[in-house]
Amino acid sequence: MIVKPLLELSSDQEAEIVAINGGWVMQARLKELGIVAGQRIKKISRVGTGGPVIVLVNRAQIAVGAGMASRIAVNVNSNA
Repeated sequence: MIVKPLLELSSDQEAEIVAINGGWVMQARLKELGIVAGQRIKKISRVGTGGPVIVLVNRAQIAVGAGMASRIAVNVNSNA
């Protein structure tokens, strides 16, 4: 099991969310977008070096800020 921040995934790489390391407001906002622990997520791209990360969750593309993406821990295994 390899756990790292969502921000560090390569483009087109899939992973499973294992934890969201943020306050309840951030967790509630991400939950509204379908970003919760146990959910599969795919990083589509990143805009610039400090810009948002575009991810695919439940067939929807979502932009997540770099700060939030750095607090979303994902499990990258050989099957992802």
